[in-house]
Amino acid sequence: MTTIDSTVPDGTAHDSTMTTHRAGSREWAALAVLMLPVLMVSVDNTVLSFALPAISVDLRPSGTQLLWIVDLYAIMLAGLLIAMGSIGDRFGRRRLLLIGTVGFGGASLLAAYSQSPEMLLASRFLLGVFGATLMPSTLSLIRNVFHDARDRRMAIATWAAMFSGGAALGPVLGGWLLGHFWWGSVFFINVPIIIALVPLALLLLPESRDPEPGPLDLPAIGLSLVAMLPTVFAIKNVAEHGLTDLTLIAFAVGIGAGWALVRRLRRSASPMIDMTLFSNRVFSGAIVANLLSLMGLTGFLFLGAQLLQLVLGLSAMDAALVLLPGLAATVIAGFVAVRLVQVVPARLLVTASFVASATGYAITAMIGTPTVVSIAVAFTVMGIGIGMAETLTNDLMLSSVPSSKAGAASAISETAYEIGAVLGTAVLGTVLTSTYRAHLTYPAVAQWGESHGSFETLGGTVEFASFYPNMVGERLLESARSAFDLGVQYTSAAAIVIALAAAVVSWRTLKHA
Repeated sequence: MTTIDSTVPDGTAHDSTMTTHRAGSREWAALAVLMLPVLMVSVDNTVLSFALPAISVDLRPSGTQLLWIVDLYAIMLAGLLIAMGSIGDRFGRRRLLLIGTVGFGGASLLAAYSQSPEMLLASRFLLGVFGATLMPSTLSLIRNVFHDARDRRMAIATWAAMFSGGAALGPVLGGWLLGHFWWGSVFFINVPIIIALVPLALLLLPESRDPEPGPLDLPAIGLSLVAMLPTVFAIKNVAEHGLTDLTLIAFAVGIGAGWALVRRLRRSASPMIDMTLFSNRVFSGAIVANLLSLMGLTGFLFLGAQLLQLVLGLSAMDAALVLLPGLAATVIAGFVAVRLVQVVPARLLVTASFVASATGYAITAMIGTPTVVSIAVAFTVMGIGIGMAETLTNDLMLSSVPSSKAGAASAISETAYEIGAVLGTAVLGTVLTSTYRAHLTYPAVAQWGESHGSFETLGGTVEFASFYPNMVGERLLESARSAFDLGVQYTSAAAIVIALAAAVVSWRTLKHA
């Protein structure tokens, strides 16, 4: 078994850009294999979007549990990606990829047959843990497989397009499955990917590890999780209970752990995260842009899936088809960006991508009563922006650091992806949920539903109203849809502000990109 790496044993960086060997069919076949775990992880980030109404009815989670069911997967990914990257450096990236693949399959089966919100939450936790073993290997192995700079740039563009495209593809595949099977079937998307990935990885992917890895920093891993989990919990808890003592304590714990993590990393001789990378304005700007673009995407999918099904009354499959043009736009825009950046400054393109995201939300909020056409157009405009942003920010990030730092930069980029996915539902989802709850009114005869949590989500309210096929049910549905529509407007307004702020940050930080 051959082991290769971009760092030679004496610790000096090997600049693979000096190699002129162009990739052949075996290298491109290896890239296709590496896209399978990227597709699997990114699809699972968003595949639940269209299953949320069915989960609300079947498992009856609270509004906060529903948000955690979506976010816990991405939280564990974000908290463990860099740690798993370190483990892969020590024990072999391909080996870690294969272990994660098998574990991911087992967790997918557990999620598919969940019988309670708690069981589904545990399954999503395990999916996040095993998913974190998959992602760090992909970019590192790409650097080892592709030695020519032009080939590697196209491979990285393919990686970025697959990640953003997979995030958009999740609801489409989920919608088709929900149109034919029960909600748990969305997790079976992973099965054929896993069956193909294991033998192909053994056949086509070289083993890769760092010949001189630093020690595994377990306290830093713990601090990263303690920083994220309470912070996201606090954001979600605001939606349900406001600024309570528990919320403030959770914020304090998260901020304190984050401060301790940064302090430890700055003092460590071999830090898990190289903090000096953030002194590069282009690198930092690209990371922030990367995070915010995913935040906008997942926030839109969270509200769009419920809007299409529960307000406009589409089936899961029909709702998924509405997003298909946006999916195509996301993928195409990523590859077009590779060509455009040769003639248009990256700074201008990234800034314009956030203006496109803001425009997509503006179409959703300001066109009046949402329609199938307006949502499709909004997501297509947003998809163009997201596809461009994801490809360009990854290229900028990797090209702005020395080749010896590419592994650390890749891990930080992947973490930014997942934090963005978390914040999309944690922040924008919280705005939507809290607005909905605050403006929903229901008749006295339906008061008992409040104690059963039926009115915490739009899906629960719609299901409860079906038991009253009369004026009571009609009034309840009218109030629910009105409250949700107001929530969409408030959420869109918040997303527009975030996107425009990101455009300003990109314009200023990417000046010398």
